[in-house]
Amino acid sequence: MSVREQPVLEQPDVVACCAPLSAAVLTETEAATLAHQFAMLADPVRLRLVSLLSNAGGAVCACDLVEPVGKSQPTVSHHLTRLVAAGICVSERRGRNVWYAVVPAALESLRGALATN
Repeated sequence: MSVREQPVLEQPDVVACCAPLSAAVLTETEAATLAHQFAMLADPVRLRLVSLLSNAGGAVCACDLVEPVGKSQPTVSHHLTRLVAAGICVSERRGRNVWYAVVPAALESLRGALATN
């Protein structure tokens, strides 16, 4: 009885079925913060306010934001207060008025979470 050797077949290079995960993984705290901030931006009025503030080039009085968004002053103040609580904006009282500005680092974090490499 003779023993036959099995033929050696050429094997293609093994390729992973999926791309490797990103090296930068959000921590639980970062994910919670970003989720809260994105939730704040899910409201059209707040999204418009952030857009107005980010294009203003500095702080804006809350009274100057009423007309562009077409809402009452109390409604605008409510939305701005929520944006401040989420860390997207900051506020400063100047006499009877409150001035608002976006936090550039917060906007960059939101942009970074959406960026693809």
